[in-house]
This record gives sequence, C-alpha cells and structure tokens, in this order.
Amino acid sequence: MTGPRSLYVGAVPSDGEGWFAAALDGDGFASAGAHAGMGACWTHHEERAARILVGAPIGSAGAAGARECDERARVALGERGHVVADPPVREAARKRRYPAAARVHERVTGRDLSERAFELADAAAALDDLLGEVPEARGLVAESHPEVCFTAFAGAPPEHARSTAGGYAERMRALAEFDRDAPPAVQSAAAAAGDARVTVHDVLDALALAYTARPGTGELRSLPPDPPTDEEGLPMAIHYRAPEPLD
Repeated sequence: MTGPRSLYVGAVPSDGEGWFAAALDGDGFASAGAHAGMGACWTHHEERAARILVGAPIGSAGAAGARECDERARVALGERGHVVADPPVREAARKRRYPAAARVHERVTGRDLSERAFELADAAAALDDLLGEVPEARGLVAESHPEVCFTAFAGAPPEHARSTAGGYAERMRALAEFDRDAPPAVQSAAAAAGDARVTVHDVLDALALAYTARPGTGELRSLPPDPPTDEEGLPMAIHYRAPEPLD
C-alpha cells in the first residue's frame, strides 16, 4: 500500500553527474539524494509525489526553434537572461555529439545550436522518454527554472552569477525570505547528498524548485500563462510561485 501524495520535489541535472532531487512535505524538509538518471528519480518519488518540478526543458519547439517560455523567462531575468538557452529540438537532443546535434538542429530550425544549449540535450531527452513512456508522469512532472524561481522569491533577478560568493548569498537570502526554514533545509539536503558529486548550486536549485512546487506564499504560475503544447502534446511552460505574474 502506498502513502498519500505528500511530497513536493525539485529535481535538477547535477553539475557533477546524474540528477539531484530535494523533497519537501507539509512540515518542511523531507528527503534529498542523487539519482543516476531522471528515470531513477521518478521511480524513487512516483508513489508519494504530489508534484515534481524539473530544471530542464520539457517539449520541443520543432521548426520554430525557440519556445515562448524561454523567451519570456529571458525577459523576466533581465541582464541574467543569458542563462536561459533555447534547447535543441527533439531530433537533435537524441544525438550524442555536438556536431551531429548542431547539424540536425540547423536543418530543422534554420538556427544555430550553441554548445551551451547542447548541454541540455541529455536532460531534455530523458524527460521526453519519461513523459512519453509513463502516462501518469504527465500529471505530476512539470518544468521550471531555478533562476526564475529565485527571481520570483526575491521580487527581482539575481545580480550575481550563482558561482560567486555574492550569488550564493543572494540566492540563500531569497530562499530564507520565502521560507524561514530554508537554511536548515539546505544543510539537510547537502548532508543527504553524501559522497555523490553534487555541488552547492545543485542543492540550492533543487530546493528552489521544491519550494516552488509546494503550496505556499503566492500562486503557482507559468510563463506563458496559457502554455502551448508541442507535437507530442507536452506543455511548454516554465513554472514559478509568486503573488503577482512576473510579466
């Protein structure tokens, strides 16, 4: 017998390897850990998760080449908008090497594929597989972006890169202002990572998504508010939680 769906999960592709996920429940921090892939992350949480927000692209823009959600996220982030890349189209995300992916992306869209955008390929393909093969995942798994979440929490985009001391401090401050229990949750999530190759950025990003997923201050919103779907019926939207729309 499974328990109630009481977990709100944030999952991000790890800067080290695999995925890192953090889960909250109504009382606060519940669990965290590294997973070999998105499939393993889903299997670990599928019975208890009420919502899973992932920090990777869901849905392909096809020949258009650019998703409206990414364009709106860049506007919301202002000078930090460059951190949001247009992901490779579905056919390109399946390629293992950048040159092959770039050729396919250009053939389909007429646009260049940056190497930074190609870094999203594995995560995008993994989510495509999960949502295509596991119908019940479509009702639980949705896309977000940590930088959009931090912007929504703080009311303004971060001023510093997340890799800097100032960037770490302002993202921690945004979490703490959103929920006073966030600092100990960060400590607990980092401790739960154990010996896995997980960075402090992975921990902060996963918790930003988990706090966004969990009901709390503000409404769960999306960029755009009425998301389009791709040719596979997957919604293309970046979710965040805020009292008022970002745009």
